[in-house]
Amino acid sequence: MMEDPDIRRAAWLMVERYGDEAGFVTAARADKLMDAGDLDGAAVWRRILEAVEELQRTERTSDDQVN
Repeated sequence: MMEDPDIRRAAWLMVERYGDEAGFVTAARADKLMDAGDLDGAAVWRRILEAVEELQRTERTSDDQVN
């Protein structure tokens, strides 16, 4: 689901730096930007959050492709 290499790279860096807390830190950044009125910045960080969640996911669903 992570198509953009920059989003994927940012998510990987967040997971590397913050470990299990990466999702919380990423969501907080998105919220802070939203509160400041930076809708574009918040949207980018929400995409990063989705990628972080995908990287940290431990279970597959029936729709997942296996490579």
